[in-house]
Amino acid sequence: MKKINEKYKNVKNRKKKNRLTSASGVKYKEAPETVLIGTYISNTKGFGFVEIEGREEDLYIPEGKSGGALHRDTVQVALLSSGGHGRRRQEARVVRIIERGFTTVVGTYEQSGHNYGFVTPDNGRISRDIFISKENSGNAVTGHKVVVKIRDYGDGRRSPEGEITELLGHVNDPGVDIMSIVRGYELPCEFSEKVLAQAKNVAKEVSAADMAGRRDLRNVTMVTIDGEDAKDLDDAVSVEFDGENYHLGVHIADVANYVQERSALDREALKRGTSVYLVDRVIPMLPHTLSNGICSLNEGENRLALSCLMSIDKNGEITDHEIVESVIRVDKRMSYTQVMNILEDEAIIKTNPDYAEYADMTDLFKLMERLAGLLRNKRKKRGSIDFDFPECRISLDRDGHPVEIKAYERNRATDIIEDFMLAANETVAQHFFWTETPFVYRVHDVPDPERIEKLAAFIGNYGYYMKSTGKRGSKTGGEEVHPKEIQRLLSKIAGTKEETMISRLALRSMKQAKYSTECTGHFGLACSYYCHFTSPIRRYPDLQIHRIIKDSLRGRLNEGKIEHYRDILPEVAKHSSEAERRADEAERETDKLKKVEYMEGHIGEVFEGVVSGVTRWGLYVELPDTIEGMVHISKIPGDYYICIEDKNEIVGTYTGRVFQLGMPVKVSVSGCDRMTRSIDFDILTDMDNE
Repeated sequence: MKKINEKYKNVKNRKKKNRLTSASGVKYKEAPETVLIGTYISNTKGFGFVEIEGREEDLYIPEGKSGGALHRDTVQVALLSSGGHGRRRQEARVVRIIERGFTTVVGTYEQSGHNYGFVTPDNGRISRDIFISKENSGNAVTGHKVVVKIRDYGDGRRSPEGEITELLGHVNDPGVDIMSIVRGYELPCEFSEKVLAQAKNVAKEVSAADMAGRRDLRNVTMVTIDGEDAKDLDDAVSVEFDGENYHLGVHIADVANYVQERSALDREALKRGTSVYLVDRVIPMLPHTLSNGICSLNEGENRLALSCLMSIDKNGEITDHEIVESVIRVDKRMSYTQVMNILEDEAIIKTNPDYAEYADMTDLFKLMERLAGLLRNKRKKRGSIDFDFPECRISLDRDGHPVEIKAYERNRATDIIEDFMLAANETVAQHFFWTETPFVYRVHDVPDPERIEKLAAFIGNYGYYMKSTGKRGSKTGGEEVHPKEIQRLLSKIAGTKEETMISRLALRSMKQAKYSTECTGHFGLACSYYCHFTSPIRRYPDLQIHRIIKDSLRGRLNEGKIEHYRDILPEVAKHSSEAERRADEAERETDKLKKVEYMEGHIGEVFEGVVSGVTRWGLYVELPDTIEGMVHISKIPGDYYICIEDKNEIVGTYTGRVFQLGMPVKVSVSGCDRMTRSIDFDILTDMDNE
């Protein structure tokens, strides 16, 4: 995007005296000599937005002003000024399409005539069907999920045209639904023969030569603690207490030892950016030969690692640390459930034969929990924010159909590992910040003051308040808030009826974390230094900084190497952030799809939930198992309703009935649509008034 903006920075719009009139009759005057380049984000309702790098807020593109742009196109826009329109967001119109955002589309084929058909895109933001001539149909039949290569993007009068390049299978075939999402997000699944051969070649057992010059930690008792089904075990932990200080070791698989920079493996890992965890499969960043093999810290096997060794006092303060290349041997491979059960019921060691082998580990787990509590309290004191929303676990049968969906919440064991990983990530980031070494940080910017002002105004309706820092925001002029105020708010609302509602609004007021070469701090964790060090098997930024750490430890950070990292790291950070967002979106879409499929078997059934969203077109309701559906405003019983967005509520103008965020309600399932991945609810009653 930066290159495109530089290319067009001298382009000026021609001055125009004419006025533009919108469909609503509002008159616009085009701002002269204003050129901006950004990415067009379409909306299914006809309007859109343009994201511009470095600009705090997106531009609003009214319906009819898109200039033929499609979703994700790179466009040139001209700003519009409106007389008395009252809309806060700056408006603009697309004046030029610079680069198309996609070349392929995934959708469902339907034959319309003897010599042609159409593909309806799965992505609802692509609002136009794609014309397919018979010679370009690839022998597809109605109901096939297909990949289409765009040959002509069409215009306002003519549909786009394409050629079917891949048949994914019939819409009802097992696995085709998920594969359609995979192809739609252009997630690379298969590894090339060259990459697989290279992975196999480097995945040799650890030899004496490999261990030379490393810190030998094989006599240190350590464990891995992961989910029951995990296969890529890339972190192990060890804890000791000498009566005065705790000694925490976080030991991370030395993936960089096997994935050399600029190799075929490295290029593929960078392209993928991250492993993607879909409901029925994992698309790994690295081949399984590495991720489940030599780079997995398997019990009883010698493994190469990077170890962050920390000394921590009784107040949870990290007083000293050391980062070393090491060789380790994990004593036990534990699951979160096993550790939780041992901590909650020590007698299980004697009563359950399956736990007998862990008898000598009980004291270690207690020590870990005590240290984790100290670290957590230390973070809490400085203001670290902890949003504890449950995730979901979806169980599928052999054919990929969902058979159970339930909320998956954290427990004492998951908290221990999270606390230890956070400590290591922060320690490594702080260490390299002060060496002034080029690095990749994980940053989370201060929330937009305008959003915080809206949140503060809303919680005021319930008797809560937040203090500002007194600093003025650079974009909106509003005052900033310290993370401790968000944390204090969450503590105050804990256990109250409005907890879910306010927690969701607070989360929505936050910005998205990303990777950056600038260490600007992490607002959510209330810390000045943070990075991702602990998962080089599945995240490229972790792998990249492992290389920097190893170069530093081995004295190889000369001027040439430093300049090299300065050149490549900005793009690594940018691409990794984009890959992370793509993976998150794909994961959400697969979850939504399976939730819709699951609820198809529950049409007409009644459930209890809470209002999770309020819009002008209705209410979103979330069930305890995290399934979310919508109650259209036309289906809300009563006379006439209006949406009051500032209060996140819908109010009956005649009945006085109010539906607001967080309110418990009863709903029945009235419909499901796999194409739009949506669930429709009918509201029965608000439970407060039963």
